[in-house]
Formats: sequence, structure tokens, C-alpha cells
Amino acid sequence: MRHYREQLLATDFFTVETILLKTVYVFFMIELGTRHVYLAGITQHPNGHWVTQQARNQIWLLQEKDTEFIGLIRDNDSKYTKAFDAVFESEDINIIRTPYRAPNANAVAERWVRSVRQECLDKVLVLNEAHLWRVLTEYLHYYNSRRPHQSLDQQSPIERPQPETKGLIQKRRILGGIINDYFRLRASAPLIQPA
Repeated sequence: MRHYREQLLATDFFTVETILLKTVYVFFMIELGTRHVYLAGITQHPNGHWVTQQARNQIWLLQEKDTEFIGLIRDNDSKYTKAFDAVFESEDINIIRTPYRAPNANAVAERWVRSVRQECLDKVLVLNEAHLWRVLTEYLHYYNSRRPHQSLDQQSPIERPQPETKGLIQKRRILGGIINDYFRLRASAPLIQPA
């Protein structure tokens, strides 16, 4: 699998409880090689039709990338229907089912769920689906473009330029200060006032 990880995707669901005690399902995909995460959808009532439509939407986004994916790792959840599999198979992406009760078989996706919970969702009271969408969108922008990853040699999934070695250190507040992103200003850049 390590040899093909640049061409593999993984998908999974996780749940979030709102302050009104509603369960919201988050559907996501992650590239195994780059660890780039895509938020595929959020709903209180996932079913086969909804999941299949979200898969179609993700395929359109993935077609814009240069990478040709050859496999999608998923579990055996009943929400993944034959129509869902057909969406990926039509793009020559093989479906790789994990064994029953074996979360380690989809370890990259499970690890991302742990990261998003620890770094973000455990510190936020979620109001509803729209609020969760805004929170996860902001977190994913940080995760994909700024957060260093040990598995990527301290790079982010979307490569960023080499950091400045001289200049003032600035702080960017993510999610109202739950996460702080520190960076150096270039000497010629105007000073940004912290919020």
C-alpha cells in the first residue's frame, strides 16, 4: 500500500453532537499520500442517495487535480450503496473495503478524525449543521494549507513556500483563537495588527 499511497483516497463518517443534542454526520475524504482532506458533506440524515450525490460532487472536484486515483478505502457501512461504488468505478477507481471491526485498516482517516476532534471540535459548542460547516471549513483551510504534519516532513498537504527566517513574528487566530498560527512577516510587508 505504501507504494500506491499517492494514488489512494480514504473516506469515512464521524458524528458531532450539537448543543440541542442532535447528531450530525460529517462525511469526508482524505488523500493518503498528501493528507489533503475534503469535506464532502454534513447532514443529520445520511442515506445511500445523499452519500452517492456527495460522491459525485467529490469526483468533479478530484477531476481538477493532476493525480489519478486508483483506489478508495472505505468501511462496510450500509450508507455506501452499489450506486456509490459505481460513481468511483466509472472513473476507474477501485473500491477497497476494510475488514469488519478493523479501524486500523483505514488508519489515515481515523487519525484525521482524532486530529479534528482534539484540535477543534472538543473546544467548540456546535449549534447546527450550518455552524459546523463554517467551523470545519475554517479548520480545513488551516489544516490543508498551514498546519505542519510529521508524516509530511513538517510540510502541509498544500505545499507552502519556505518560511521567512527574518522579520517580525505575527500570530493569526484560527476559529477565534482556538488555534494560533505563527508566521514571520517579510521585511517589506506592512505590519498586520493582531485582532
